[in-house]
Amino acid sequence: MPNIRRLDPTASPLDYFGSELRRYRESAGLSQKELGDCIFCTGSLVGQIETAHKVPTREFAERADAALMTDGCFSRLVGLVLRSQLPAWFQAYAEMEAKATYISTYQAQLVYGLLQTPEYARAVLGALQPDNLDELVEARLERQRLLRKEKPPLVWVVLDEAVLYRPMGGREVMRNQLAHLLRFRNERRLKIQVLPFSAGEHPSVQGSYNLLRLDDDPDIVYTEDFVQGHMTANPDSVSEGWLHYDQVRAAALSVRDSADLIAHVMEERYGDQPAAEERDVA
Repeated sequence: MPNIRRLDPTASPLDYFGSELRRYRESAGLSQKELGDCIFCTGSLVGQIETAHKVPTREFAERADAALMTDGCFSRLVGLVLRSQLPAWFQAYAEMEAKATYISTYQAQLVYGLLQTPEYARAVLGALQPDNLDELVEARLERQRLLRKEKPPLVWVVLDEAVLYRPMGGREVMRNQLAHLLRFRNERRLKIQVLPFSAGEHPSVQGSYNLLRLDDDPDIVYTEDFVQGHMTANPDSVSEGWLHYDQVRAAALSVRDSADLIAHVMEERYGDQPAAEERDVA
């Protein structure tokens, strides 16, 4: 008989997912290959997930639920699994973000994570060449599900104009990312403003930060340095954060003018360009 690795379901969300997948599969009388055939993947992938060597995607979880008739068990579990793949210092913030009723953010360098396309997220997260890039991208996309809740939070995003010009992932990735931002222009519960270069000095010049408002907990201000994140509910820090945010939002372009600028940069900087020999006309 093959030596089957036995998992400790209490070791981690990933181990629990794997042990439950094996239990349901064996109860259904299916081999790993047979289950893989049902959900359009290889038996090897099923085995890797069952032994906690591979992180499941949400798509895998939903297909496993359908094939094994688990009443959504894996779709509920996969959120915990993917959150566990986030850096340990970020997980507490992600939990509070998921509970927030109002999210405000100023981003000086990058598109806010909740608004990133998969390709842009891959470019951002891949900059440090992590070993688990696929899992980090999947975890970031999982965070974005809060925008699709029955009652999503109010989200107000201010992007520095520099964000639009920093070519993360190349021209096509940036064009698609800016087009994605424009899809939110008519959303009632999500607003995007751009802080133009012409604003000059402003209170948030020192960097990016997020502010969270929650129903049953104090407001939170969150910042990051190059090592880890810092989250605090200290009233003085939060009050200062809201003051800075109100000032930077007031200095930003209107939501409509911001969308016009994003569209302009998308076409002017990342639009289809003629070949070099066609441009170099005497």
